[in-house]
Amino acid sequence: MTDKLAWLDDALRELREKKLYNTIRTIDSPQGAWLTVDGRQTLNFCSNNYLGLANDVRLAQAATDAINRFGVGPGAVRTIAGTMSLHVELEKRLAEFKETEAAIALQSGFSANLAVIPALVGRGDAVFSDELNHASIIDGCRLSRADIIRYGHSDAAALQALLAEKRNQYNRAIIITDGVFSMDGDIAPLPALADLADEFSCMTMVDDAHGEGVMGHGGRGIVHHFNLQGRVDVEVGTMSKAFGVVGGYVAGKAAIVEWLHQRGRPFLFSSAMTVPDTAACLAAVNILKESTQLVDRLWQNTRYFKEKMQALGFDIGRSVTPITPVMLKEEELTQIFSRRLFEEGVFATAIAYPTVPMGQARIRVMISTTHSQQDLDQGLETFARVGRELGVIG
Repeated sequence: MTDKLAWLDDALRELREKKLYNTIRTIDSPQGAWLTVDGRQTLNFCSNNYLGLANDVRLAQAATDAINRFGVGPGAVRTIAGTMSLHVELEKRLAEFKETEAAIALQSGFSANLAVIPALVGRGDAVFSDELNHASIIDGCRLSRADIIRYGHSDAAALQALLAEKRNQYNRAIIITDGVFSMDGDIAPLPALADLADEFSCMTMVDDAHGEGVMGHGGRGIVHHFNLQGRVDVEVGTMSKAFGVVGGYVAGKAAIVEWLHQRGRPFLFSSAMTVPDTAACLAAVNILKESTQLVDRLWQNTRYFKEKMQALGFDIGRSVTPITPVMLKEEELTQIFSRRLFEEGVFATAIAYPTVPMGQARIRVMISTTHSQQDLDQGLETFARVGRELGVIG
């Protein structure tokens, strides 16, 4: 009998031969500046835990208290018997924090994109999408069955030309962009996009997964960073990065949130966020509303690390955020570099195709509030030592 899955063995072998096989390491400690990875104590330069909240005792206590009061699981989808007072309170606080009319909590940032895009556009409509948008945006666009029109990365002039050519062919249209691009650490030209949306009568949506807790006053996000409150229709976010937990949300116009209550498929057909996750998310939002201290510390660490890496001679691309891509280009070199860093006690994962285009492999360093200057200096020394060993820097 023919092995129906033989093609998988061939495909996996090809990944290994091309140095594209993704080795997944196992963590056996709480998130923080240091991790126990595959049994070794390592300096953590991988995590999206920007503000150190994933291991914050206040979030842990909030989750524990909520379990004692409400139990663990919601028991149903939100529209049947799964909407708990915790969900409602979280949505209220998120809307206040983001300075929007309303918000809706979902199971993940990925689910949020799958919920909102097909609910706003469909056949006969158009999505104007940045060519480097996140995979969850791409999947949400495909599910919508709207025509997807890609424009050059952060190129407002190219988008204007496409809108002038094609906008009148469609009923509804939406411009979608990441706020902070997760692989390069650059940010979208949101003011120009908002102007084009007004000019060509388009809805606007920004995925702020890497902007919330990082950009804007006290981490209120990319829209707040550009003082565009009220001009961007939809803000999509995740609670799994700077907020330190898991979950997603859509914030924006009240009518959009109400529509998602009626037509957002992940909201309608997947169980609600769990009790401890919701309570921990609520605690994280409250912490950020009370003080900018964590965000200020994040940016202090970011400036220090970037300046030192550039002085060493590393190419850190076009990043203007804590995301620091160390551009190595070659897939095999990047894998070797990451492995040598790990052997020297620094956990910094290789990012290669298909996450980034072929020939654009990099080590993506994620700076955190939890890093001390001693941590950063140790990481810099290790990068310098491995970089010289592999001929990346002089």
